[in-house]
Amino acid sequence: MAPENLTSVTEFILMGVSDRPELQIPLFFVFLVIYGLTVAGNLGIITLTSVDSQLQTPMYFFLRHLAIINLGDSTVIAPKMLVNFLASKKTISYYGCAAQLGGFLVFIVAEIFMLVVMAYDRYVAICNPLLYMVVVSPQICLLLVSLTYLYSLTTALTVTSCVFSVSYCSNVINHFYCDNVPLLALSCSNTHIPETVVFTSAGINLLFSMIIVLISYFNIILAILRIRSSEGRQKAFSTCASHMMAVTVFYGTLLFMYLQPRSNHSLDTDKMASVFYTLVIPMLNPLIYSLRNKDVKDALKSFLNKACRSFKAM
Repeated sequence: MAPENLTSVTEFILMGVSDRPELQIPLFFVFLVIYGLTVAGNLGIITLTSVDSQLQTPMYFFLRHLAIINLGDSTVIAPKMLVNFLASKKTISYYGCAAQLGGFLVFIVAEIFMLVVMAYDRYVAICNPLLYMVVVSPQICLLLVSLTYLYSLTTALTVTSCVFSVSYCSNVINHFYCDNVPLLALSCSNTHIPETVVFTSAGINLLFSMIIVLISYFNIILAILRIRSSEGRQKAFSTCASHMMAVTVFYGTLLFMYLQPRSNHSLDTDKMASVFYTLVIPMLNPLIYSLRNKDVKDALKSFLNKACRSFKAM
């Protein structure tokens, strides 16, 4: 990190979702509810997939880690955001800002590639069911998850160090958390290299992951269409419907943000898109995977029944 950063900027001011004073309290309660539902939903998925014997399969192993990632992503952003709704001085320290950006990048990159891993899992389950337990063995599952976390951590460290290698002329961030583009917009030094690293990394991650997801689902759809019985087709489709919905919502939001024409692009638009993929999607994913999944609903009923019996026995 550049030495001049330490002397010229020691903290940043986060403008938040809105700078209108009358909206701060209502927005606080809205996002408090969103964060509360996110924590409850993802902790529920993590608990159920850990304790229920019927959910000890590769699909639910990956779903557990997606829930961990969603919980981490929201927790990096939401608590500080909620505090700032009530604070008169909406600041974050220089190193706190760097940590928040790094944490956000770890979880957002991990989510991108966990969705890829889950698409591959569904591809093997539907297109090569006889080889499923061999191709997606516990060792392979652990390897895929470990590589996902390792790659996301490496990406986060690289991009964060590049963004914080510049000097800043201002410390007012037009965002509700420390993000790449708003931070680079404050720089008074040459940002060509950091911008190149940021956008190249984002472009490669999105393109590479989307290609794998699209190829996987193209083959899945072909395999489903080859199934002769309507009941078999429905059963095969139901095993990947939740993941298809989660992928569509997540990638749709990211593509909306990155593929806008430069003339229509603004930090305010980025801010609204960021609310969706950092706070709303982590809240929606547990609902998507539980409401459309009979196994998860049965596991939840069983867990609640056991909890009730234990409570009555006390």
